[in-house]
Formats: sequence, structure tokens, C-alpha cells
Amino acid sequence: MKKTTLAAALALGTALATASTALAGGAKTEGIKVDLTRPDWVAFRNLYQQLVQTNTTLSSGSCTAAAQNIAAKLTAIGLKKSDVRVLVPEGRPKDGALAAVLPGTDTSAKPLLLLAHIDVVEAKREDWERDPFTLVEENGYFYGRGSSDDKAMAAVFADLLIRLRQEGFRPKRTIKLALTCGEETSDTFDGVAYLLAHNRDAVEAEFALNEGAGGRLDKDGNYLALEIQAGEKVYQDFTLETTNPGGHSSRPSKDNAIYHLAAGLNRLAAFDFPVALNPVTKAYFTAMAPVIGGAIGADMLAITKDNPDPAAITRISQDAGWNSTLRTTCVATMANAGHAPNALPQHAQANVNCRILPGQPLEDVRQTLIKVLDDPAIKVTAVGEPSPVSPPPALTPTVLDPVKEVAAKMWPGVPVVPTQSTGATDGRFLNAAGIATYGLSGMFRDPDGSGVHGLNERIRVRSLFEGREFLYGVVKKYAG
Repeated sequence: MKKTTLAAALALGTALATASTALAGGAKTEGIKVDLTRPDWVAFRNLYQQLVQTNTTLSSGSCTAAAQNIAAKLTAIGLKKSDVRVLVPEGRPKDGALAAVLPGTDTSAKPLLLLAHIDVVEAKREDWERDPFTLVEENGYFYGRGSSDDKAMAAVFADLLIRLRQEGFRPKRTIKLALTCGEETSDTFDGVAYLLAHNRDAVEAEFALNEGAGGRLDKDGNYLALEIQAGEKVYQDFTLETTNPGGHSSRPSKDNAIYHLAAGLNRLAAFDFPVALNPVTKAYFTAMAPVIGGAIGADMLAITKDNPDPAAITRISQDAGWNSTLRTTCVATMANAGHAPNALPQHAQANVNCRILPGQPLEDVRQTLIKVLDDPAIKVTAVGEPSPVSPPPALTPTVLDPVKEVAAKMWPGVPVVPTQSTGATDGRFLNAAGIATYGLSGMFRDPDGSGVHGLNERIRVRSLFEGREFLYGVVKKYAG
């Protein structure tokens, strides 16, 4: 990152911290008035429900079907058929993407891109309390696979084009919509990478809004901060593999493929990569310190110093999200071993998923894994092609000011905080292609992660409604 960007990020963190000092413990704002009976909300809910209930998993779903459903809604309200396309890759009939355009009046203004993925993580009915592909509203939450990640934003963006078209709104800046497939399984296929290579016009823009950041609630539902993501960690899987001649299970040996792998994984479980804050993450903790307040807030400030207090690092690291913000992380996610119940294992394999801080070379991470596993019997191999790496996009006034203006009206006193995504999104492909991409949803989530990628995924009904209104206001300012 350039020095000017570094200074700006640090200044932003300091300014946000000063502005939010009075909010320690969470803002008590009630947000905007929520009226779920409004006709436009009912229409949006129906669109959202249809999208959630369309299975778009890699194993048995179809993104193409979901894209076609939304395309039909867009053309039904008057968008030209030439401005609404379902782009299906050759040889992948179920991985289609929706690309739509609301043309602007100023041809010299570069477009704004609204990006969301419509594929979802696998979900087994027997593991869930409710059918994952039936939208269930219960106790103030919507439940369902994709209800949060990422069909909430996909539905909001599609609905946004519908609202603007029905209002007769004529943007100066062209608004593009891209709903893509493969974000969750990018090692198999990624829709954004495909569009950049084959239909770049569908995503070409001055900047893009994407998933990656929302709002943070405390355990009591108070609003802590609205986050805007600039940059993200790098996704990389590694295969850990041990082999052995095996033999009869009645003649066991300590030289066992499973034992080697298990012992190495135990050493990995006890290991933490070193803390490495960058300008964006330092600005985040600086801004969040007075918001959280108390001893935890003091720890947040302590870890931003040149010689951070190790005890403060340990305490902050107890929060899984903050821990991942501090450092590169690698965790075992899958394992497979053995070939018969009555035979010594000839093979044991595990997948270790790493989320790597920007600027840290992939090979350095692999070498660290080899050192931590501390067993030459364990082979460590990177899986697939490395993800593209690029500097975080600058949080300029053009990007930030509309966000702060709309947020101040909806959630008075809640600070806007810069953050770096600890996950990986399709923004990595766009940023690397020169299209500045920011994570922004306005959807406040519970501290536990809301079941994203896990069981019983959910989003607060109120949060979805507020995110819809927030993005509507921000996009109109960007486009107007």
C-alpha cells in the first residue's frame, strides 16, 4: 500500500475512534421504522423467498434456474431484454450468471457494479433443524441456506433495480448487476473469473459493491459498528498426505499413516501464526476500541502499538473474528484415511484451509506448515491455482461519504468502520482486474456468525429490511 494510503487509513481510524468515544457498550438506536406490510417489501420478500428456495448447490442445484427466475422479473417490469442476459458457460449448463444493466444518462461516467453470488454451500436436510431449502420465518429471523450468504444481497440488488425502474429513476452512472455462480466452490468454477475472461463488459465498472462486510451487533442486539470492507485475506487450501505400505491389522506398528497425520494436526491445532496488522486492520481496531470500551477496548488499542502487549493479544484472540483479523489462519477442515477396517492404513489425507494476510507469500505459509507439522512423513501440497492478490482499494471520499450520510440517518451515532474481510470473496478477482471492490451490506449480524456455512443459517428479518433500505439509499447517491 502506498504511504499516502497508509496515512489516510490511520487518520480514518483515529477520526472514527474520536467520533465514537461516547458509544462504548453499543449504540441504543432503534434504527429505522420497519413496516413489513408495505407492498414493495412484500414483493421483495417473495423474490427473496424464491431465490432461497431455489437449490443452487454445486452437487444438485442450478444457478442458471435462479438467474432465469430473476431475469424474468427484471424484464417483466420493463427492462429491455437486451439489457438482461443469462450467461451460461459452455459445458456448465447449471452455472449460469445473470447480467443486467440500468443505463445511465452520462456516457462519460464509469458504471457502478452490484455483485452478489447466488450459489450456496452444501446443506444436508438430516443435519438441519429445518429444511435448508425452505425459507422459514421464526422468532424474528429468516432461516435457510443462503438466507444470509449471499442470497440476501443478491435479492436486495435485484430488487433495487426493480425499484429504481418502477420509480422512473434515471441514473447518471450506469448501474450493472451481476449475480454469479461458483464463489463457494471456486476451485471447480468461478463465475466472476469466467465473466472477466469471456464477458468482461458484464462486470466492467469504476467500482463495485459486494459481500464481505455488514454491521456488528453485541450480544444484546445493540448496534456496535457498520463495517465497510477494503481488501480481504487470500484463500488457499493445502493437502496434507501420508502414505505407508500398510499390512495386517493384527500386526500393528507405530509407523502408522493415520498416527503421523493426527500427531501433525495436533501440533497445528496448538500453533498460531504471528500477529501482523496492516493499515486497514490497525484502523479497524483503533476505531472499534472506544465502541467496545472497557478492558477489551483498552486491549484493542494495546495491540495496535509497535510492541503490542502479548497478554492483550491473547485476550483479543479469544474472539474468532478478531483472531482471524490479527493473523493468517490455517485450520483442518476435512480428513480421509484407511482402506479397510482390518488393514493398517496405506494412506491418510487431510485438507487444511488457510486464510492468508495480503502480502504474505503462499510458499512462506506452506513452509510454515511443514515446520509446524514437524514430520517428514507428511507431504504438504498447495491445492489449485493461487488466488489473485492485490492491494486493498482506497477508501476515498467518493466511496465513503454516501455511506456515512445514509448510515447517519438510519443508525444515528453508529460509526462506519473500515475492515478487511477474513474470508475470501469474488472481490479478489475484480480487485486484481483493476475494478475496486468494497464489501458493504448494511445488514447487522449476531456475534456468533449467524450460522453462515454451518447449520441453521439465518439473518434477522429486521437486518434484511434495513440492509435493503441502506443499499437503496447508497446506490442512488452513487448513481445520481
